Amino acid sequence: MGEFTACVGFTLGMEGGYGADPQDPGNWTGGAIGKGQLRGTNFGISAASYPTLDIAHLTRDAAEAIYERDYWSKINGDQLAGPMAPVVFDASVNNGLHRAITWLQRALNVTADGVIGPETLAAMGYTDPRETAETMLTLRLDFMVALADWPRFGGGWGRRLVALAFFAAGQ
Repeated sequence: MGEFTACVGFTLGMEGGYGADPQDPGNWTGGAIGKGQLRGTNFGISAASYPTLDIAHLTRDAAEAIYERDYWSKINGDQLAGPMAPVVFDASVNNGLHRAITWLQRALNVTADGVIGPETLAAMGYTDPRETAETMLTLRLDFMVALADWPRFGGGWGRRLVALAFFAAGQ
C-alpha cells in the first residue's frame, strides 16, 4: 500500500482543495460548461465524474477511498513498476481512466483497447519502466496541448507534468 500512498499524495498535492470555477467543464455535473449543476471539484474528484456526490463536503479520506477503488485498482497500480505507477495513476485521475490506460498501452506497444488485460500485464514485465513513463508523459502532453482549454489551464498542467516527471524519477 506504500506505493498507492505515495501516488495519491502526489496527485492530491496537485489537485488541491475545493474549487468551482464555472469555466472548468469538470466542475459541472453534465461535464460541459453550463450543463447540469455547478458543484465543483474537491481533491481532484469532479462533479462531472461524480454528479451525485456532495463535492463541497468531500473529505480527504473519502477522496482517497474513491481514488483507490475507482482508479488505483482499475489500473492494477500494485503491478506497475517504478515510475509507471505515479504516471499512470495521475493521468487516470486528471485525464480519465480509459485515456490513461490507452496511453500506457501505446507506450508499451500493445493493443490500445483501454483495458489492462494479459497482453498489457505481460508487456509491463519486459519493457523499461522509465522509458514507458517518459513516453506516457509525452503522449499526455501532446494531448493536453491540443485541448481548447490549454491557453487557460496549460500553465498549471505543464507544471504538473514537470513535477510528475521529477516525482516519478524518484520511484
